[in-house]
Amino acid sequence: MKRSGSADLPLHYGYVPKWLYERMSKLGLAITESIVGEYGKKEFLSRMSDPFWFQSFGAVMGMDWHSSGITTSVMGALKRAVNPHSKELGIYICGGKGKFSKQAPQELIGVGEQTGLNADELVRHSKLSAKVDNTAIQDGFQLYTHNFIVSNEGDWSVVQQGMREGDSMARRYHWHSALVQSFVEEPHAAICGTNQGQILNLTAMEAGGSRNGILSISREKPELMMQEIQQLVMPSHHDVRSKDVDLRRLGSILWLAHEAQPKDFEDLLLLEGVGPRTVQSLALVSEVIHGTPSRFKDPARFSFAHGGKDGHPFPVPTKTYDEVISTLQKAVYKAKIGQTEKTEALKKLHALAARAEKDFIPTDNLQQVIEKEISESWKYGGKTVFGDARPPKRSKGVQLRLF
Repeated sequence: MKRSGSADLPLHYGYVPKWLYERMSKLGLAITESIVGEYGKKEFLSRMSDPFWFQSFGAVMGMDWHSSGITTSVMGALKRAVNPHSKELGIYICGGKGKFSKQAPQELIGVGEQTGLNADELVRHSKLSAKVDNTAIQDGFQLYTHNFIVSNEGDWSVVQQGMREGDSMARRYHWHSALVQSFVEEPHAAICGTNQGQILNLTAMEAGGSRNGILSISREKPELMMQEIQQLVMPSHHDVRSKDVDLRRLGSILWLAHEAQPKDFEDLLLLEGVGPRTVQSLALVSEVIHGTPSRFKDPARFSFAHGGKDGHPFPVPTKTYDEVISTLQKAVYKAKIGQTEKTEALKKLHALAARAEKDFIPTDNLQQVIEKEISESWKYGGKTVFGDARPPKRSKGVQLRLF
């Protein structure tokens, strides 16, 4: 039995404002439809089980790039947006935060009734994944959110998160049915993260046959266990720093969107009136849809699509966000009726940005890029939880070369 990955995150409190939550739901649905339509349900579930992709997914939605809030907010927005289209998409999202996590078994029974899947088996998998992370392996994190995502073909992923009292840290756990051969015959892959001292490994009642395997983990060397699964550890600082992003990849996107501007770029996108700032966001969203797993090792980079609700790296540009949603929604709609030009254009945008990296030599002007985004945020409807972005009092007229 193997968990697909885990993530250690600074614990964030607060709320997601309505203006952002509604946009997250729309963009989340459009990205989900794009992935399912282009690559299938199995691929969507595989991506949901990847901690690096999931963090990038949350960052491109405008959530705080490094925080624990990505888990509950992204899953809440996705459930709200995807479930009304479950019959069409073949994807069902169950559970949630707090009391909603306890509704997962009943919701899975409903999924079974709609799809003909074995609901008892799905409920068992849901309970076992939670028991293993909350009881069988006691690392000081108590689960407070549990999400079970299942397709109408029976494949599933789990995204759940625990909180540890006293040090403002949360840990997210990812599971994928493709990696779970048995809950009782294979040893658990363990929880990997920053060393917090000895971990006491117990057994879940439902996993009685795996007792010896689970207990054996306490005798394994930590460095061996860490090779078993993907593990993401996010820093505690709120601001985005050069060490948090791949400057070559980010720089090539900024160069392509703001400086290169190929003469046939509008033809490539098959859109009129899309400016450089929207192209920047579209390129990052396109990467979330079409990028390979190796491209998500620096989730902070994706915060340069739509900023963050806390103002880091800059306020959420709501006008740009809306243009991206509209572009993606139109591409999805046209693809459904057999017109794939817009979908192909977005895919080419990602490919073009990826090719630009090959010979791109970045300079570390990240802070200047961020300052420029902040100073111009008011033009794009910039918002944070603290209020609307305002024009700078004085313009110095400085010309900035991004990278």
